[in-house]
Amino acid sequence: MSREMAVYCLCVCIYFSTNLEVVDKFCYLGDTFSVDGDADAAVEARIRIGWNKFRQLVPLLTNRDTSLIRRGRLYSSCVRSSMLHGSETWPVRKENEVALQRAEMRIVSWMCNVKVKDRVPSKELRERLGIDDIILILQQNRLRWCGHVLRKEDTDWVTKCMEYEVEGSRPRGRPKRTWKEVVQKDCQARNLKKEDAMDRGRWRKLIKIG
Repeated sequence: MSREMAVYCLCVCIYFSTNLEVVDKFCYLGDTFSVDGDADAAVEARIRIGWNKFRQLVPLLTNRDTSLIRRGRLYSSCVRSSMLHGSETWPVRKENEVALQRAEMRIVSWMCNVKVKDRVPSKELRERLGIDDIILILQQNRLRWCGHVLRKEDTDWVTKCMEYEVEGSRPRGRPKRTWKEVVQKDCQARNLKKEDAMDRGRWRKLIKIG
């Protein structure tokens, strides 16, 4: 469920009900939404859930009788997927990416039985497990959802939400980074165009890591 869908459902609830509690943040289908509109609360919550999932699987993920590659696959499918649930619509900032990378590398080091004093590069640890950088996976998830949105008709409500401009003056200070701005930067980095997204198969190949 996207953030746009959540906003739509919330508007429907407001229309049909007058007894709604006002809160600073709330969880909807596993994703956390905050009044600030940023991804801080969502990232913090998903990192916590990722750690909980890891602790449940510690006997398997640290079992030396299991190859590192198999442990990496288990981590990707169970732990990392939990940590990145709903990430397709996060308007992430650099601080969010650093938090995700730090959490992942602590888990990866634990799985590889490597301590900080061993000074093993993060890239080497990921290669041992056969996994990619979590930030690359985050970007791929975001671009996959972006392609889905770009293929929608102009009359679709998701497209309308994407293009909607809020009236009124902006508050003082630097405006918060939006999901659209994050995706535009992703597309520029990979030289992707809107026309590429019209072909689902081609888009998947273009956004695929490696």
